[in-house]
Amino acid sequence: MKEVSKIGLGCILLLAVWACNVKVKDKNTGAKASKSESNKPNIIYILADDLGYGDIGVYGQQKFKTPNIDKLAKDGMLFTQHYSGSTVCAPSRSTLMTGMHTGHTVVRGNKEIRPEGQYPIPDSTHTIAEALKTQGYVTGIFGKWGLGYPGSEGDPMNQGFDTFFGYNCQRLGHNYYPRHLWSNADSLPIKENQGQQKGVYAPELIHQKTLQFIDDHKNRPFFLYVATIIPHAELAAPEYLMQKHRGKYPPETAFEGYDKGPEYRQGPYESQKEPNATFAAMMDLLDRQVGEIVQKLEDLGLTENTLLVFTSDNGPHQEGGANPEYFNSNANLKGYKRDLYEGGIRVPMIAKWPGTIRPGSTTDHISAFWDVFPTVVELAGGQPSEGLDGISILPTLMGDSGEQEKHDYLYWEFHEKGGRQAIRKGKWKAVKYNVFNGDSELELYDLSEDIQEEENVAELHPDIVAEMEQILQDARTPSSVFKFSQKTYLNSK
Repeated sequence: MKEVSKIGLGCILLLAVWACNVKVKDKNTGAKASKSESNKPNIIYILADDLGYGDIGVYGQQKFKTPNIDKLAKDGMLFTQHYSGSTVCAPSRSTLMTGMHTGHTVVRGNKEIRPEGQYPIPDSTHTIAEALKTQGYVTGIFGKWGLGYPGSEGDPMNQGFDTFFGYNCQRLGHNYYPRHLWSNADSLPIKENQGQQKGVYAPELIHQKTLQFIDDHKNRPFFLYVATIIPHAELAAPEYLMQKHRGKYPPETAFEGYDKGPEYRQGPYESQKEPNATFAAMMDLLDRQVGEIVQKLEDLGLTENTLLVFTSDNGPHQEGGANPEYFNSNANLKGYKRDLYEGGIRVPMIAKWPGTIRPGSTTDHISAFWDVFPTVVELAGGQPSEGLDGISILPTLMGDSGEQEKHDYLYWEFHEKGGRQAIRKGKWKAVKYNVFNGDSELELYDLSEDIQEEENVAELHPDIVAEMEQILQDARTPSSVFKFSQKTYLNSK
């Protein structure tokens, strides 16, 4: 839980600088001027799905190019120590929406609700979208939700979003040619994809709606949450992009998936003969779509008044034929999706805001998904909710690192694979696997010397281990739904 007051004065001054950058005529302080709806910046948050730290050119990708995303870094700020909310989809998105880490946020794991959707965040949850609406923003989500089945309290239309187009259910989001998508509260059948037809590639349709949202709301401040499903498995891409990439990434190892039957397009992945080429083609499309969003802002004259952020919800996946080792998708970090080592939770983040964020800048500030909520709410002229784990990174974005408050620690828990926990505290990283077995030992790594987490130094630092063990106990509050202990795990088996 962080004190807002500690950063309040510094951020008022920073907001005053921002107000000057956007040519505010108000004679009052920048913080007050920022409350004028016409001067509030648009906020676009692009969240890739299972994209690894090394899947972007500026983060080291060598096999394929991502020129449009790379240009965001050239024109903005690149974060080298940014972390996702979790190592899988739903809890990661919950930390983003609530500003709380997985020891406190409502949704702490993937929990299916049949026939479509996931466990819902309750109506009492105060989301980032609801907070921005109180500041005069129109809000939209395009892509994947995963925090409440259709019509539930957790439905995005009941959690502060004015517009929703895409997949409500992350399980159905495994398939790129869905038989339906959601348009606000309505199920939209896609006749071209009925049976085994593949007439509409969902990310392209969702992208069209995304661009339309910008057009429709160009005259008022908006919060646009682009929750693309790319490059999550299954591996599938339009043929025109396959023609560009086919044969360029040998050797190909065909993936045999689920191609017919009652569960077809209900979650299981289809077969893919060319998984490497397909993954590259999907990344190509994602990069193009980022470029088209940037161009849309330029065409409408919104570039100077828009904060655009690009990141990913967790580390790279190994499913549906994907080969993250081939592409070095984790940039030689240890672990993948579902791991709490760096490869599972350290993700790329790039922020662009011309005239405010210094072009070509880089920061090693340690931040996480739960920092987004207080950052954008403060930027919009509001006050972050009490009880958040997040800390506003507005000073870092403004280039005033001296005013930036730092986390005492970051915390994660993962409810699969026998239970996992991790802490990042300064240079130290603590990881604990097989928590539910009751006999697991804490691993300790010095990330300043060992970024790949190869040397467990726990025996050399018993004092640090003891401190980390205490944090593992103190960092979480109990959850009646997402239980996390040896006793509850054994009783539920």
